[in-house]
Amino acid sequence: MSARKSGATAASSGSPRKRTAAGGQPAAGTRTGNDTGTGTGTGTSDAPQSAASKLFDIRLLIGGLFTLYGIMLTIAGFFTSDADKQKASNININLWLGIGMLIMGLLFLLWRQVSPLRVQDHAIQSGGTTGTEPPR
Repeated sequence: MSARKSGATAASSGSPRKRTAAGGQPAAGTRTGNDTGTGTGTGTSDAPQSAASKLFDIRLLIGGLFTLYGIMLTIAGFFTSDADKQKASNININLWLGIGMLIMGLLFLLWRQVSPLRVQDHAIQSGGTTGTEPPR
């Protein structure tokens, strides 16, 4: 057996050695230490993003879930038994938390309507991001 293992054997045996092609460059399909998982192996993502992916607004998801759970808890609060109220020091906790979650969810949805995300025109034309500038 030769003293030097092939790249496939080193990779399959769990060896920390990196597979390299001719010239010391990483072989095609191998990950380098500075790779971010984009598959390019360069460590940076220069691919232009679509306008839809830039406009994903987490406020819609948070507001929708809080509103949905708030409605469910509020309805459950109307049907709380006296025994359940006694466990919570005579406080209808389902009703109060449901109302609070409903208000919070509606505030998130209102915030999204009042201050929607906008794509900057020069960011779309250049095909890249413009840094950390806030939307106007």
